[in-house]
Amino acid sequence: MSESDNRALIAMSGGIDSSVAAFLMIEQGYECAGMTMKLFGDFYGAADAQAVADTLGIPHYTFDFRGAFEREVIDRFADAYIRGHTPNPCVDCNRYIKFKRLFTKAKELGCHYIATGHYANTEYDNVTGRWLLKKAADEKKDQSYFLYTMTKELLDRVKFPLGGLTKPEVREIARRQNFSNADKKESQDICFIRGGDYAGFIEKYTGKSFPPGNFVDISGNILGRHVGVIRYTIGQKRGLGLSLGEAVYVREIDAVNNAVVLCGEQDLYSKALDAYDINFIPFDKIDKKLKVHAKIRYNQPAQQAVAEQTGENAFRVEFESPQRAVTKGQAVVLYDGDIVLGGGTIG
Repeated sequence: MSESDNRALIAMSGGIDSSVAAFLMIEQGYECAGMTMKLFGDFYGAADAQAVADTLGIPHYTFDFRGAFEREVIDRFADAYIRGHTPNPCVDCNRYIKFKRLFTKAKELGCHYIATGHYANTEYDNVTGRWLLKKAADEKKDQSYFLYTMTKELLDRVKFPLGGLTKPEVREIARRQNFSNADKKESQDICFIRGGDYAGFIEKYTGKSFPPGNFVDISGNILGRHVGVIRYTIGQKRGLGLSLGEAVYVREIDAVNNAVVLCGEQDLYSKALDAYDINFIPFDKIDKKLKVHAKIRYNQPAQQAVAEQTGENAFRVEFESPQRAVTKGQAVVLYDGDIVLGGGTIG
């Protein structure tokens, strides 16, 4: 099927963001179709997405990607925790599943563009001839942090209709269009884990048990016993089950030695980090030290730093001020103002 420059395939999860994205693409004159991805179990919002597609009068497709989602997202998630890292499955899902599969299906269905309900923006740079990824207008909802792995090929074709809107504005559009999901609540959980019990999910999913081991201090002195390395995250203070007379925090997960390293508040801070599995958007590599703003977690303001490429697939970030609880497995994303320069996985 040949592609039409006016056709767009919309990722429709059943939530209001993707529903309004589909409506806005139609309003902008695109000939649209909706696509829902089966990703995990029986929870994938196809009924709500179909209802909205019917309201909008557009075709709707459902595709089963549960096998790919398990391999590319859940397996990576479980493996990271087992290695003592704290992964970000939303980054992997966007990279390996949502955009990759959406783009492939768009070409199969003859659609030139793809669109999603992410809060982000794109802008064409006439100087470099590249599309840039930029923050959304609504800082509270901005999702550019999760999209740093976007490729040139994807940015040439992607549309983010919600980039200039706030969440209340999006919900109001859904209500005006009488969408059946207009008042649907947002889930705060990882989609494949209900109730936030990561450790329980990993044990059940992998069939592995994670035995107790030692809490130790930075010098290796034993402070007590933990209940399994996958049950702790960097910076954690509560739920350690210790009474040491002073506050202590998780500084490191030593999965190899089945130990959890604890420290005082002052030892949680790091001036630098190294990242691997990197991707840049406005350029292919960093040629020299580059002043940036860097985020080491989604809900943290970007911090002043200097980035320097240290290998073909690695860079180092040195912060102006030490950062608290830098966590292996999380993403570090680099910005120049509201432009996403790229990012990588903290190692």
